[in-house]
Amino acid sequence: MKQTKTISTKKIVLVALLAALTTAGSALRITLPINIAGTTSFHLGNILCALSGILLGPWLGGLAAGMGSAIYDMMNPLYISEAWITFLFKGAYAVAAGLIARTGGKEITYPKSILATAVGAAAYAALYLLKSFYYNGILLHGLTVEAAAITVVAKLPATIFNAVVAIIFAPILAKSISAALKKNHLSLD
Repeated sequence: MKQTKTISTKKIVLVALLAALTTAGSALRITLPINIAGTTSFHLGNILCALSGILLGPWLGGLAAGMGSAIYDMMNPLYISEAWITFLFKGAYAVAAGLIARTGGKEITYPKSILATAVGAAAYAALYLLKSFYYNGILLHGLTVEAAAITVVAKLPATIFNAVVAIIFAPILAKSISAALKKNHLSLD
């Protein structure tokens, strides 16, 4: 007999919940204009992207993070045209975090969560800054290579801030949620 893998109702609900929380976390932001082509933001969405990957694993976590972030983009006229890119890049954030968090078993540990969040944040930062340089800077705005590089430099403080905040808070939340679930004899599986 052919075995099929199904996704439980509980997992669907958890994906939807984390997608909604990611949307809300992305909305809690301070947006700053950049003189050359665009904006940059300080926000809390990256915490939820990492948390999605850590709690749900790489694939369902990637789906939750990507959907939640893309939904935020679709509700904001500044970002609506890039919602598909956000879906892929924020999904990659959670996939990277989830792959690291799930190495060596499904148990969520604080050190593994820190490493998972750091790897996810680094992967996302690289993708985001490359997109800012090539897609936004050179392709959409027709900037010179030098001007596009200046735009990337202007986005570094917010990108680093968002990564550090996620590295601090996502592991704390992951460990707390995991401990609460364990104490109440519940699981995410």
